[in-house]
Amino acid sequence: MAFFGGQPKTAPAMESQTDHDQREGADIPELPEPRSSTVIAKDLIVTGRLSGEGVVQIEGTVEGEVNLKGYVIVTATGKVKGPVEADVIRVAGQVEGNLVSHDHIQLERTGTINGDVTTVSFVIENGGRLNGRTTMVSEQPSKPHVEGLAPSQPEEADGD
Repeated sequence: MAFFGGQPKTAPAMESQTDHDQREGADIPELPEPRSSTVIAKDLIVTGRLSGEGVVQIEGTVEGEVNLKGYVIVTATGKVKGPVEADVIRVAGQVEGNLVSHDHIQLERTGTINGDVTTVSFVIENGGRLNGRTTMVSEQPSKPHVEGLAPSQPEEADGD
């Protein structure tokens, strides 16, 4: 029974109180809401569309569109064949398709991107390979774009 965690019933109560004390500490500001994490293992091939919210680490192969609110991490063994859109994208493996990031992209020294990149911030480490065009955009406004109003507001701000 020791193999299955056969502990007295009083021990879990003490652990949960300790966990509660830790949650009241500095960990809460870092993760204000629960985030899900998904790992696509090295030997897996996923075909189709991945969408949702959280963190996806790709160690295997994804053939299809990846659209995520959160982080996409393509490890050195990872391959993506299709467009990728996420808040933050980190590429240490291979991506064949266009990338759109709402925050930043990091292309590591072992990474290769064959496609166009659209992002706010882009870091390419020495050795990283980009075969495509890069479009740098400003941070997206929190308010929806209304045609006709947006151009006049920045001009007024520039004139002051």
